Amino acid sequence: MKGLYILLAAILLTSCQQQQSKEELNKAKQASIDSMKVEIDKQRVIDSMKTEMANIKEAQKVETQKEKVVVVHQQANGTAATTTTTTKKKGWSATAKGAVIGAGVGAATGAIVSKKKGEGAIIGGLAGAALGTGTGAVIDEKKKKENN
Repeated sequence: MKGLYILLAAILLTSCQQQQSKEELNKAKQASIDSMKVEIDKQRVIDSMKTEMANIKEAQKVETQKEKVVVVHQQANGTAATTTTTTKKKGWSATAKGAVIGAGVGAATGAIVSKKKGEGAIIGGLAGAALGTGTGAVIDEKKKKENN
């Protein structure tokens, strides 16, 4: 009879341990599933941001493309037709704008600061144009990198 009690006690202990390990295993599985869901949500956000950035870049490329206007001239008899295409002019580059603005500001500053107004304006204008050109060139390079 003692052997039977010992056997029942051993079976009871092992079944309790198996139950605890199943619960721990289920908790570990759930934690893994939860962390995967979080990662999937993060990746979804990253993907949507990448898609949005691609859409913005595509819209910028479309805006910067040259606009073409087609004009068709017909003669009175209607037999001969010529086609002329014109392209819309692009504005000033940042380099050109920087040079002009720098020259103007430099000339004004040079004339104000210098005792010899003409000399100061010339020197200031040249220095300002050089600095403005450099600054504008840096801006143009940044814009080219953004568009590509």
